[in-house]
Amino acid sequence: MTRILITGANKGIGFVLAQTLGNQGNSILVGARNADRGQEAVAKLTAQGISAAYLNVDLSNNNTLFTAAETVKSIYPDLGMLINNAGIPGNMQVKAPDTQISDLQSTMQVNFFGNFTLIQALLPVLETNRGRIINITIPTAANPFWNPLAYKTSKAALNTMTTSLAAAFDADKRPLEIFSIHPGPTTTDLNGNAHADGFQTPDQVAQKIAAVLNDGKVHQGEFIETGK
Repeated sequence: MTRILITGANKGIGFVLAQTLGNQGNSILVGARNADRGQEAVAKLTAQGISAAYLNVDLSNNNTLFTAAETVKSIYPDLGMLINNAGIPGNMQVKAPDTQISDLQSTMQVNFFGNFTLIQALLPVLETNRGRIINITIPTAANPFWNPLAYKTSKAALNTMTTSLAAAFDADKRPLEIFSIHPGPTTTDLNGNAHADGFQTPDQVAQKIAAVLNDGKVHQGEFIETGK
């Protein structure tokens, strides 16, 4: 099967996705910024018979991303999939015109710059293994009922990066696949564990994402909405 790095895999969608894919025979690298929580997640996974290991990934600190990539190259050179799941919400309560530059900067660092840095650092390994890159994201069209500027801006940049890299991979005939998945409204700590009509559990979301990953299709550059 495949060795998969999932960022933010110590909780929420990331952890349940690690369970789901691990139970399908894949080896999981739990990417997390907090070592204790990451190791705790690994212990839970291994107790279930899943092959798992911890990798320090802090998207707010590019140095950890370069170090993580070097660890992958030396210890886990068979890495075949990167799932960029980790992210931060930014300030979702403030109105768009009142957004602080500092909030935009920190949210962009984690949700966009950090993800790009990690992808770029891991490209040599992923290309050798004909790998796949999956970005967990959202649609960013105008929505008067939900309009957190920092979060939506960071995800819009991530979506553009996904399609741009997909086009470049195809143009250069590089054996790499990248695409986006929007899981839909999900009850997680990102939204304060909100519950409302149409919200899904992380378990439901993980099953849908796994189904896409296992469908045998090439999804280069696609934006897939599994919540529908």
